[in-house]
Amino acid sequence: MTRRRLWIAGLCCLCPTVGRAAEPVDFQRQIRPIFAQNCLTCHGADKQRGGLRLDSAAAVREGGNSGLAIVPGKSAQSRLIQAVTGSNPDVAHMPPKGKDLDETQVTLLRRWIDAGAADQAGSGAPTGESAAALLVGVPPSALRVAPLPKHWAFRPIRRPPLPEVKDQIWVRNPIDAFILARLENEGIKPSLEADKVTLIRRLSLDLLGLPPSPEEVDAFVKDISSDSYEKLVERILASPHYGERWGRHWLDAARYADSNGFNIDAPRSIWKYRDWVIDALNRDLPFDRFTIEQLAGDLLPKATQQQLIATGFHRNTLINQEGGIDVEQFRVESIVDRVNTTGSVWLGLTVGCAQCHDHKFDPISQREYYQLFAFFNNCDEPNLELLTPDVQRQRDRVRAQLGKVESLLRSLDLTTPERIEKWERSITDATRPMVSKEVLAVFDVAPNGRNAKQTRTLETAFRRADETRHVVGGLGDPLAAALHVHLLTTRQRLQKEYDRIKKQEPAVLMTMVLRERSQPRMTNVHLGGDFLRKGVPVQPGTPAVLPPLAPPSDARFTRLNLARWLVSPDNPLTARVMMNRFWGIYFGTGIVETDNDFGTQGTPPSNPALLDWLASEFMSPSVGSKGRQDEADAWSMKHIHRLIVTSATYRQLSRVRPELAVKDPRNRLLARQTRMRLEAEIVRDVSLAASGLLSPKVGGPGVFPPQPDGVYRFTQIQRDWKSSAGPDRYRRGLYTYFWRSAPHPALVTFDAPDSTTTCTRRNRSNTPLQALTLLNDAGFYEYAQGLADRVLREEHSDDVARLRHAFRLCVARQPGESELSRLQAFLAAQKSDLAAAPTEARQLAGDVPNLVERAAWIMTARVLLNLDEFITRE
Repeated sequence: MTRRRLWIAGLCCLCPTVGRAAEPVDFQRQIRPIFAQNCLTCHGADKQRGGLRLDSAAAVREGGNSGLAIVPGKSAQSRLIQAVTGSNPDVAHMPPKGKDLDETQVTLLRRWIDAGAADQAGSGAPTGESAAALLVGVPPSALRVAPLPKHWAFRPIRRPPLPEVKDQIWVRNPIDAFILARLENEGIKPSLEADKVTLIRRLSLDLLGLPPSPEEVDAFVKDISSDSYEKLVERILASPHYGERWGRHWLDAARYADSNGFNIDAPRSIWKYRDWVIDALNRDLPFDRFTIEQLAGDLLPKATQQQLIATGFHRNTLINQEGGIDVEQFRVESIVDRVNTTGSVWLGLTVGCAQCHDHKFDPISQREYYQLFAFFNNCDEPNLELLTPDVQRQRDRVRAQLGKVESLLRSLDLTTPERIEKWERSITDATRPMVSKEVLAVFDVAPNGRNAKQTRTLETAFRRADETRHVVGGLGDPLAAALHVHLLTTRQRLQKEYDRIKKQEPAVLMTMVLRERSQPRMTNVHLGGDFLRKGVPVQPGTPAVLPPLAPPSDARFTRLNLARWLVSPDNPLTARVMMNRFWGIYFGTGIVETDNDFGTQGTPPSNPALLDWLASEFMSPSVGSKGRQDEADAWSMKHIHRLIVTSATYRQLSRVRPELAVKDPRNRLLARQTRMRLEAEIVRDVSLAASGLLSPKVGGPGVFPPQPDGVYRFTQIQRDWKSSAGPDRYRRGLYTYFWRSAPHPALVTFDAPDSTTTCTRRNRSNTPLQALTLLNDAGFYEYAQGLADRVLREEHSDDVARLRHAFRLCVARQPGESELSRLQAFLAAQKSDLAAAPTEARQLAGDVPNLVERAAWIMTARVLLNLDEFITRE
């Protein structure tokens, strides 16, 4: 043995630990106890903060949202070592609380990583339960494997059996069995059925958003056939106004508006999407197709124009056109909105809480959030031209002619966006007075916020300024002067020819759509929700707590896979969420009160069996529209509406019962119907209908009903709200042009959402401003004039008959004797007072022959249109 070997052997005998230094480090026996003691409460099986899990060697090697936790073989480059030693200021120190790891623990971690971070040291290393037996002092929770989710909303939907009830006569369809079973269990009897007048008004308002006419009420009351109500339901469901009424609910969820939002809030063209929704509902497009076409219509085989228009659902995001913005930041914010909206509308989950970190309450990790984000990150946002073949041919012809003129102009006219921009930058404070006010106003708008008219204004101004070079060039030399005169006149002649031909180009309607990119973007986790801090890359995917996506038909998942997954029968949320939302619209509150939160912090369902039965019936009906199972009714929204409104539960009186004040003060058991104030647009609609002014036209661009002056006094851009004339002045509230920065005041007053984010349930407030609006708003005053004129025109008997007619036009029923007496007294007092004040009467009624008569009836009409019953659905 050489002297060197003898020295090493002696050293090993004196220091036994040196001899063991070369032994491999075992993960289960030496590394996992370190993690269990210090890390697994945040990075274990139950919780993975930052997407990092440390309870297995494989999980450690996989890393978290920030990237790899370790680099096998290179401990110094591993974020885990940098975190526990604090050697990298950009990596958070770990553990955040309690004692730091001691030197021995850090050394073991370094050795394990440098040795390759293997699962076990050798064949004799313990694994599984035998390894767990070695972890002395480790809490059992750190070792427990996460159980399958137990939360009710994540469980599969199973059709429950119908409960047995004593009062079989009351039950009209399966819905009633579930409601009555709860009531009988609580010792409560349901309310009586409402009278026919109340039923037809309730049904008309719920399904159409319009009141029934007196003739429709009379016909229903006189129909004594056993199926008179069912026939009424079918007639109303077939009305084109059904799509308008229920389209308004969906447009709330779609955050539909006619402008881009933010300070500039420029107008946008997307009303064709609104019309697609109305038409789809009227056609009873099955909800699964309704979903797929809106989320991924562009990805369907041989997608039609209508299916492309449907993708406007996710183009309703805000667009910031202010100068100096980071375009990528707001592109990312639009995608964040799409993810959050999809989660709220279809899943009923607050997925947005996982944008910056793992969800605090629901099993949605930050990484899963960005897997959803990846579906929408692969989209472009074009505008779709809506051309008929004839318009296409006309435009092609005009553009061919324009091209010939443009080729001649190009050598003379130097107008290009780049030159216009250079000219704009050349304007100084000294030269600004020489620029027209119209052009200066355009300069004050950020380039990306200018509309087509403003862009044309700058082009014209630049072109005129550029023509001066011909004038300057013609000074001095006669030959040069002649040449420049020729150039100038030729240029002006060609420009006139161009303008003449341009006027023949047909206007092309456009709408905003989504389109899948041929080359997908890379999606990363955004650390802390900051799009500039890129974490690990992710692929499109869905939360693991829910059933997995079906395998993609090609190499990658797309929005089409996501859309089909949302409406898969295996998905436990979508059908439940939609049925709960429908129920809430009919009864004021959903079976799950927190309709946008089906997670662990939401309220549990008041009748879980009913909710699951509705969800199952929605996807696979047991009772079709003809009284038997009918696959054609699968995902049919009208089928569910029909079931709900024909139930005995829906038909109950809404009258408050004193005995329920203690047993069921909030009417969660539904021993009566719910009395609800009408929504903002419907308040307008019923006023238009009662006054006889309503235009029944369905669809079309937004309109501009009268509104108070000064609405845009506090907006960045002053708008010119020119009130519509003719029938457009009296269109339904659904069509009122919606500026996000300053919506129509009457809509805001009655709690219309602001359309900046999705709204799945409107709030209902009760304020004095609502009464003042009904009395004094210019639009509602005009409706009062219309109602007065209608009554005077349609009823010629006497004032009592006229009052009865006016009352029925407003609330459908006949007035009681005391009500009629008070109205008579009011009308008589108005006639007396106005006869003594002709100037005031003229201000009310205008210069008409029957001045006092019309003015008195206008005042009476204002009373009727301001009744609480008029704006309430009983």
